[in-house]
Amino acid sequence: MIHTEKLQKQFGDKVAVAGLDLAVEAGEFFCFLGPNGAGKTTTIKMLTGLLRPTAGRALIGGFDIQTQPLLAKGLTGYIPDHPFLYDRLTGREFLAFIAGLYRLPKARWQPLAEELLEVFELSAAADSLVHGYSHGMRQKLSFASTFLHEPKLVVVDEPWVGLDPKNIHRVKHFLRQRVDEGLTVFMSTHSLSLAEELADRVGIIHQGELLHVGRVSEIKALAQEAEAHRETGSLEQAFLQLTRDNEA
Repeated sequence: MIHTEKLQKQFGDKVAVAGLDLAVEAGEFFCFLGPNGAGKTTTIKMLTGLLRPTAGRALIGGFDIQTQPLLAKGLTGYIPDHPFLYDRLTGREFLAFIAGLYRLPKARWQPLAEELLEVFELSAAADSLVHGYSHGMRQKLSFASTFLHEPKLVVVDEPWVGLDPKNIHRVKHFLRQRVDEGLTVFMSTHSLSLAEELADRVGIIHQGELLHVGRVSEIKALAQEAEAHRETGSLEQAFLQLTRDNEA
C-alpha cells in the first residue's frame, strides 16, 4: 500500500529525510517511531502530497503521489496532530463539505456520516458549530471525516493529542477493527506502549534515516543484542537503547 524509493527531503543544508526505502503492506498496522525532529512528520507530509520530495518517490496503492495525486489521495485518509476544521460550520455540515470534496453521492455518504458521528460520540453535537468543540471533539470529527470516503490507507500523525482515556480506547478499538477488515494504517506516535499494543510492525527513524523495521519482538531482540543480551522488557526500552546507540 505504501512504497517509497530513496525518498528524500532537504531544507537548505539540512536533510530531514535521507533516502527512505520503506514498504507497508495492505492490511497492516504500521507505527512510525522516532525522537522529535527525526523526520516522521516530514515523511508523512510527503506521503500525503503536502510536501514535494527533493529526490525519490512515494507510491500509494501503486500510484505516484506526485504524478498521480488524485488517484493516490483518493485511496488515502489523513489525520494530522492538529486538524484544521471550519469553525463556522456545524459538525454535520463539515462532513457534508468533505463529502463534496470527494464528490460522494448523498445516498452513499449520509448514512455513513450518521454512523461515524455515532461511533465517535458526536451525534449530540453534530448540529453545533465546530467553534464550540473541545480539542478532543475536533480530533474525533477529524477521524469521522477521514473515514467518510472509505479510504484504503489512513495516515495518522499523533492521534492521541487531546483525547481522554475513554476516547483513546474507543479510537484504538476502531482502528484495530478496521485494520482487521483490510484497512492499512500508517501511524506516527510518541506513545510507545500504544505502538507496542497495536502495531503489526514498527519502523524507527532517527536523524532522517530509517534505523530498523520489524515486528515489536524483532526490535526488542535487536536492542537485546546491542545490550550484550541483557533482557529488554518493553518497546520503550528497546527504542531508547537503539536511538541512543545511533547518537553515540
